Amino acid sequence: MKDFFCGWYFKCQSPEQTLAVIPAFHKGKEGKSCSIQLITEEGAWNVKFPYDCFQKGKKELSLRIGENYFGADGIRLAIKGNRFSAIGEVRFGALSPIRYDIMGPFQYLPLMECRHSIFSMRHSVSGELQINGTPYQFPNGVGYIEGDRGFSFPKQYAWTQCCFEEGSLMLSVAEIPLGPFRFTGTICVIYWQGKEYRLATYLGAKVVKLGKGQILLHQGNLTFFAKQMETRSHDLRAPAHGSMTRIIRESATCRAAYAFQVNNHTVFSFETNQASFEYEYPF
Repeated sequence: MKDFFCGWYFKCQSPEQTLAVIPAFHKGKEGKSCSIQLITEEGAWNVKFPYDCFQKGKKELSLRIGENYFGADGIRLAIKGNRFSAIGEVRFGALSPIRYDIMGPFQYLPLMECRHSIFSMRHSVSGELQINGTPYQFPNGVGYIEGDRGFSFPKQYAWTQCCFEEGSLMLSVAEIPLGPFRFTGTICVIYWQGKEYRLATYLGAKVVKLGKGQILLHQGNLTFFAKQMETRSHDLRAPAHGSMTRIIRESATCRAAYAFQVNNHTVFSFETNQASFEYEYPF
């Protein structure tokens, strides 16, 4: 059986609360299974399901795990147990997809560990989900949706995402193995006032600085900077050869700084307490 995983990341954010829900299915040496992970500023939880609980709809973004639904129009949760419960429903407004596949020409390369997708950079969220009895309410919320598929997460990588006034951003930097070679690759999308900017290795982007929670990218007349200023992280499970046996650390919401320049003109520069960050580098 070929090792494989496929997961989706649904982030819902209000001025006071952040919740990410991660449905996935996986095939590895431990067999086939599916799962739902949830992460908030308070903690993270992993709920396992038999593989036959997973159902994929005809639409690109439509799936079920048991009684739980995830789609372009929203999320419905119905997890009820003695130690953990997650119930409720949130609805999404119109999604904001990117212009073309975030992987660019890399989507056609064989044997890549992990391929990334972005389904929506920003959309409205309304409704309520209760996690262990704690309400997560989104009367005027915003959301973001991405996905990953392959057989393993990169050995070393950094990822951040943030929805902010008039925009949204996503950045990933990773060590990419390609046959006998390894290189540092990056993908980044900045959605600002209805316009999309993209920095990526396949477009000539260079990782100028990487370390101590800081990432600096340069591509032609574009410069982007991200810095994790604190960690409020919790354990999440991630794929290693298809099985969810690796433990990574994610801050669903933490303090970070971002800056973006075009032609040496500062488009935005701000600090926020609502950044999501994973930093899986040893420095």
